[in-house]
Amino acid sequence: MWSIAKKEFRQFFSSLTGLVAIVVFLLLNGLFLFVFPDTSILDYGYATLDKFFELAPWILLFLVPAVTMRTWSDEFKSGTFELLRTRPLTAGQMVTGKYLGALAIVFIALLPTVIYVFSVQSLSAGNGIDAGGTIGSFIGLFLLAAVFTAIGTWCSSITPNSVVAFILSAFVCFLLYTGFNAVSKIPALQGGVDYVLENLGIDSHYRSISRGVIDSRDIIYFASLVLFFLLITNRKIALR
Repeated sequence: MWSIAKKEFRQFFSSLTGLVAIVVFLLLNGLFLFVFPDTSILDYGYATLDKFFELAPWILLFLVPAVTMRTWSDEFKSGTFELLRTRPLTAGQMVTGKYLGALAIVFIALLPTVIYVFSVQSLSAGNGIDAGGTIGSFIGLFLLAAVFTAIGTWCSSITPNSVVAFILSAFVCFLLYTGFNAVSKIPALQGGVDYVLENLGIDSHYRSISRGVIDSRDIIYFASLVLFFLLITNRKIALR
């Protein structure tokens, strides 16, 4: 399993595409946070990273599919999946290895954003940023990335075309992130159903953790989504 994870990790960084995806992710965050006037945190007048945690999920909607789109599709297209099957590994171990390798790549992409905390803290003239809320937001962002990675891994397992896998992954991530929240705003669903629908979406649980309160219900929600998509990916790979 770990050999699969290391192979996935090395393979991603062996091509220019992987490095470009991470650089673009960090560049977009930097431009939105410090350059563009409508979203710049320098214009807020107080120390906060709220805008970053609002923007990051939308950028992850494209970064994570870019990381995961070749996870399985390239194996199917190039015929190396048959060689992979000869290894003494179960379908579950292969799926878990691929997932952990992709998640490690996403984690590497998120890691440099911790610099924003020190940057804003050093620019602050007062007490600085809210440490509890910031830590909770980073945990929520990582859990969100973990779910997106599981979705992207599944999407890559159902098509040999990496471009199709990218588009499908971005669409499913978008749908689960904001779709339920959008549907809950329909006036006909007000009065109880809207609350249930809102809580089915990722956005509600992400915002809950971002307040700095780590609720076990939110953790269980994210863990359940990851497990669900890994299980259906395992099923798809086992059938092949």
